[in-house]
Amino acid sequence: MSAASAKKRKTKTGSQRGKKYAQQKRKSTRKNANVKTAMPLDKTIKNVLVLGSGPIVIGQAAEFDYSGTQACQALKEEGVRVVLANSNPATIQTDLGTADEVYLEPLTPETIKQIVLKEKPDAVLPTLSGQTGLNLAVALKDFFQEHGVRVIGTSVKTIELAEDREQFRNLMLALGEPVPPSQRVKTLDEMKDACDKIGLPVLLRPDFCLGGEGTLFLEKIEDLEEKGTYCFRISGTHQVLVEKSVFGTAELEYEVIRDSNDNCITICSMENMDPVGVHTGESIVVAPAQTLSDDDHQKLRSSAIRIVRALGVQGACNIQFALDQKSGDYWIIEVNPRASRSSALASKATGYPIARVATKIALGYRLTEIENRITGSTAAFEPALDYVVLKIPRWPFDKLGLSEPIGTSMKSTGEAMAIGKNFEEAVSKAVRSLDLKSSNVLDSPSYVATEKRLFHLIEQLKTQTVEQVQDATKINPWFLHKLKNLSATRTGLVDFAALQETPAVFNMVDTCAGEFDAKTPYYYSTQFASHNESRPSERKKIVILGAGPIRIGHGIEFDYCTVKAIQALREAGFETIVVNNNPETVSTDFDISDRLYFEPLTVKDVQRIIQNESPIQGVLVQFGGQTALNLAAPLQALGNTILGTTVDDLDRAGDRKQFKELMDSLLIPTVRSAIARSREEALQVAQTLQFPLLLRPSFVLGGRAMYVVKNMKELEHRIEESLMISDGKPVILDEFLDDAIELDVDCLGDGKRCLVAGILEQIEEAGVHSGDSACVLPAQRLSKEVLERVRIFAQRIVTTLKVKGFCNIQMAIKDDNIIVIEVNPRASRTIPFVSKAIGLPLAKMAALIQADAMTLEDVHAQPATRIAVKACVFPFKRFPLVDPLLNAEMKSTGETMAFGSTFAEAFLKASQAAGQHFGDAVLIDDCGRHTDKIKAAFQDAGVKLATDYHQASFIVSTASGETHAALRRTCIRDGKTCITSHFAALTVAGSLKEKPAFSLVPLSKVHESASEIRKPAQTT
Repeated sequence: MSAASAKKRKTKTGSQRGKKYAQQKRKSTRKNANVKTAMPLDKTIKNVLVLGSGPIVIGQAAEFDYSGTQACQALKEEGVRVVLANSNPATIQTDLGTADEVYLEPLTPETIKQIVLKEKPDAVLPTLSGQTGLNLAVALKDFFQEHGVRVIGTSVKTIELAEDREQFRNLMLALGEPVPPSQRVKTLDEMKDACDKIGLPVLLRPDFCLGGEGTLFLEKIEDLEEKGTYCFRISGTHQVLVEKSVFGTAELEYEVIRDSNDNCITICSMENMDPVGVHTGESIVVAPAQTLSDDDHQKLRSSAIRIVRALGVQGACNIQFALDQKSGDYWIIEVNPRASRSSALASKATGYPIARVATKIALGYRLTEIENRITGSTAAFEPALDYVVLKIPRWPFDKLGLSEPIGTSMKSTGEAMAIGKNFEEAVSKAVRSLDLKSSNVLDSPSYVATEKRLFHLIEQLKTQTVEQVQDATKINPWFLHKLKNLSATRTGLVDFAALQETPAVFNMVDTCAGEFDAKTPYYYSTQFASHNESRPSERKKIVILGAGPIRIGHGIEFDYCTVKAIQALREAGFETIVVNNNPETVSTDFDISDRLYFEPLTVKDVQRIIQNESPIQGVLVQFGGQTALNLAAPLQALGNTILGTTVDDLDRAGDRKQFKELMDSLLIPTVRSAIARSREEALQVAQTLQFPLLLRPSFVLGGRAMYVVKNMKELEHRIEESLMISDGKPVILDEFLDDAIELDVDCLGDGKRCLVAGILEQIEEAGVHSGDSACVLPAQRLSKEVLERVRIFAQRIVTTLKVKGFCNIQMAIKDDNIIVIEVNPRASRTIPFVSKAIGLPLAKMAALIQADAMTLEDVHAQPATRIAVKACVFPFKRFPLVDPLLNAEMKSTGETMAFGSTFAEAFLKASQAAGQHFGDAVLIDDCGRHTDKIKAAFQDAGVKLATDYHQASFIVSTASGETHAALRRTCIRDGKTCITSHFAALTVAGSLKEKPAFSLVPLSKVHESASEIRKPAQTT
């Protein structure tokens, strides 16, 4: 479609249409502006089980903590008792207070059955926890019915109808709604027949898969056997839908809400910049849709409402469309009868609390009886936007050491959201929010869709016409013209993302294009408005910096800490001002803070907010991970007060050279090491040390560019990246400790005192990043004498640095000798885990300490009464070219937690929750000098030693080299558990030998009475 024809078809932009619609709806909605809510209409619902979504994985991230937390709050508002089942410790919803009872347990049908029998809920709510909740609801439908547990909200019948692709296709055909020609198949022969009948290219769609996992594009019949076999293996029903491809058409989404009285409204239209063929989680998405004609918009909106009504959805539903903008023809791609990733984006884009409203509907309320708390008007009012919202994904390719095309299967770990008055402003703000270095994205432009697509388009449009780029990418020319506007005035990523010097003002997100006064202060900056709607109060104010988009090494745990800090400060009487840009998180919910700014976390952007809110008490940087901490020094240089640990002391801990000097002054052992600021210096100082060496850049998170190198050749290969990531700061070369036990020590300081909250023992050996290792609290393999010396060292470090707030210290134990590796005076990824394990609200305490509202005098860490284990989940199945061998750079996306009366019980429960299954036969690959010991341990546990891969239910493989890497990749592809650490292998064997019974203990009972704590068999 040419730019001219696009302009002709599009009569109004999304923003213009939104304002017009708001004016048309004004009379019909103002009469319901002041809604009074009563008790739930269904008063038989007094006790509800809410299902969580489990660990953060690609395709199912923090958005379900956001929706689940809203659900729990909405239920408790109605006096309903809430029981929550989830295995993710890093979430707000798994804190007591969000729910009345919390079970940190594996999300399996067997566990849910036990919880139901123990808690006897009246109903279960499964539609606010992603695909996990839907799968559990379907698997347990007969059990729920047998025990009188109602599935509230959208019914299981509706879930099955939407998830079963053949049933859904038949329903759409009966409605007269267009779907691409398709055929359900069970065998490769049937798949070939379907391809012959439908015609290539086709899309292979497995059932009940998350984030497009397993969805493949088939162009050549020669690839059918390989791709078809994979799809059958990954399908939840072992069946696959073969569907005619509509690649290259426009992809649009509509977020819809329906109640039991058949009231149905669309919350938001969203348009993917990429055409069909790139998963919506991989695409830049803009709301409201920008390129639709009014006719097309109304056609798709009406279709979405028809579908939701036909399905019988009660609550939230997401409809994905493919649209040929030349002919106006459209097709239904997919329906998600639940809250989704897009629901979170739509909620934050419009200010309409979708999860909260969906929960009220599940209790029996009608839309007209539910209040939208942002406006105070009825929830039956459709939002309308007079601004542009843009979502941009964040990918983990830098952490995984590869660059791959993006397509039908989602690979991004998180996203950033930006709000502007026009598309160009929103894009510029979104790029600033990604926290990227220019070296990550600037290279030779390509038309292949990759994580660098936006930046490649900018470069291509400098030398090519819009028509040329549109022909190659199928991207709507409207978007390309907008990007060309940017490419014409900027050169390169740094300038493209730079903040313009034009003064900006702050406007409010009000959901209805200014037709009603919004009650909630929820702001975005713009350079295209003259009136500043953000007016500071006279209260004592503290600015809290969030963590930005979720990525490997920088996950939901920092949002947990941010939210807990906000809650503590509000309770203490401070006005809380939050700056963040992640639409998936609880911290960016409309009612968490006093004032929310949806803005990039850069020095200039944050400084604008501080100036607008002036005067403030200070800025908190410890809760937003390394992203927030990196802003401390430049913000202080601009005259701002950084609360908590001083910037000088932050530098003493983060700068490798100053850190080494600090440890020497405290007489605390560190590894032999050297400092290097250049390649030449690194090669020279390495000659004074003994290989293997551990390269450690300064001021990084998640072990970025941290490598174990075994010789000078490997050092030459890795040093450049480590120097680049250090960004002018020195790289330290540590002598690597082989077979050492690594510890994470989480502490709080108040400037004078130190509280050692938890000493976490890593299951994997030192050299595996702590974020990739399972860990246990309390430590199991260390003597009381060693643990006491660990506490003394930690207290010495924290008090010398005058830490106020958090401090995480990493240590290694080798032959009972303690060596300090690293000190991070900020929130760590283990804070939520430790808080739940010992029953202390560490993040709340840290915030109050930094605000001078409390000290640690008379505060003592409570001893753990049950053993707690954290296990990790990895994204390797999404990246088949990556060797799953763990090393010093973090690769896990999330974690699980479990309690047990013994270590074996807690470890095996946490492993099960993380998707690890061990079975009764193990293949032991080359594990070096540990091979015989590992074989003996598994034989002693009664596990059969397989001699062939196909006989094994899981494998152990720790050797480097392509042959071993290929075995590990095959294991991951086949869905088998792959252990790549010899410490972990011995731990698994010891736990399986014990054969523990699994107990079910709610979080409220964990700390009530001490139970016997037994140590596992020694693993070293």
